[in-house]
Amino acid sequence: MVRMLAVAALAGTAVFAGPAASADGETPLFTIKDSRITESSGLAVSPTHKNVYYTHNDSGAEPTFFAVGSNGRTRAKFTLRGAVARDWEAMAASKDPATGAGVLWFGDIGDNFDGAWPDISVYRVTEPTTMQDAALPAVRYRFRYEDGGHNAESIMVHPRTGRLYVVSKQFAGAVYAAPKRLRTDRVNVLRKVGSAPMMATDAAYAPDGSNFVIRTYFSATVYRTPGKQLARVSMPPLEQAESITYTADGKALLTGTEGAASPVYRVPLPAEVLRETAPRPAPTPTPTKKAGPALVAETRAAEDGDAGVPTLAVAAWLAAAAAATGVITLIARRTR
Repeated sequence: MVRMLAVAALAGTAVFAGPAASADGETPLFTIKDSRITESSGLAVSPTHKNVYYTHNDSGAEPTFFAVGSNGRTRAKFTLRGAVARDWEAMAASKDPATGAGVLWFGDIGDNFDGAWPDISVYRVTEPTTMQDAALPAVRYRFRYEDGGHNAESIMVHPRTGRLYVVSKQFAGAVYAAPKRLRTDRVNVLRKVGSAPMMATDAAYAPDGSNFVIRTYFSATVYRTPGKQLARVSMPPLEQAESITYTADGKALLTGTEGAASPVYRVPLPAEVLRETAPRPAPTPTPTKKAGPALVAETRAAEDGDAGVPTLAVAAWLAAAAAATGVITLIARRTR
């Protein structure tokens, strides 16, 4: 875990493009009230429960996460059976495309020595259907980077494809894509697909998959795809900005911090991002008049590559040729 003081001196070297949007005032959307949540490091909106937000503590804690209501009070605490929490740093939420069930992902991906661990882990859990304390079965996937070890605090899952991404936390960070099909019987390889801002602390995909955001200690950047930046978004001042996700409607961001009684703020997305990522209306087909048999035949001939000689012209030429042949034959008989 790298503190803000470690990178504050380098903040002025970061390069950003585009205007920045500001937070919704200085009033948090809610404040986490559970005294057990002291290092809220990951944040996700429930994909199936209204007004439910998930979070978990940072390294050194148990493999547990909390469901928090919109009033900031904990609704349930869940434990992952058989999991370990070496250095939990991030979480993500998605839906199973086959069943529509909610899926939660937890990233045990922290590595302050950039290669101290031979591999990192991400746990996949089916979202609980009821808000009651419980122990949940989890599937563990192990990963390694194609280019050596990295520290990371960000995972995100594309809502349409279900593909997992990890964003490294370094001065020259990068976005890494997991294989399309994850394996539990071997280590999965993460491959670099784009660059990331300096010292990324969290990342998330929009609910419709049209864009994603990467959070740093100082701001957030929204991307259409890896490497294609849409806008930079200013964040409210936080003691240690650690988490970010999208609201359920995809029109704003939620961001949080570590510490006791930590606040969660709502930050609207810039208008240009909403405009750029809005669904495009399907093109209206141009109506055509009903064609007669001859025109249909001519059109088919044109589609077959005979656009220079329409069918009607060919028919007229054949008729003329037949008439000329008859006249020649008649003359030849009379002159014998």
